[in-house]
Amino acid sequence: MSFTVPANLEAGIDELISHYPVKRAASLMVLHALQEHFGWISQEAVEWTAKKLELQPINVYELVTFYPMLRQQPMGKYQIKVCRTLSCALGGAYELHKHFCEKLGLDARAHGPQTTKDGKFTVEFVECLASCGTAPVMMVNDEFHQGVSHAKADEIVGGCK
Repeated sequence: MSFTVPANLEAGIDELISHYPVKRAASLMVLHALQEHFGWISQEAVEWTAKKLELQPINVYELVTFYPMLRQQPMGKYQIKVCRTLSCALGGAYELHKHFCEKLGLDARAHGPQTTKDGKFTVEFVECLASCGTAPVMMVNDEFHQGVSHAKADEIVGGCK
């Protein structure tokens, strides 16, 4: 297996595991640590985690496929997350998502996150971002935007360097 976890990250993971009564209980925290470092959870990361926690790979894979915050593919440098719950949907979230997709050369009808060929942007729908009164809302990485028009969306994308 060519997957290598840096020594300092592995030491941090070992410390993390020590806080749980059984290794398996640390599964999600280990996956979060790996994703934070590598940006996503590869098949090799699943196998490494299973070995580290003395589990079968399926026990780790079921977590990766169940929780939407765990990524199974590399994401863009800029992750554009458009809220699609009711208030945002009524406020134009689907049109906003379509606008981003058209601007970045992605398929607005595809399901799940999509990343541009250059790896710069990932566009996806997400569930509630908790600002229903300022719909449509979105995030770029950890930066929150509300009342996003198409013009504001273009400005946001233009500001990503």
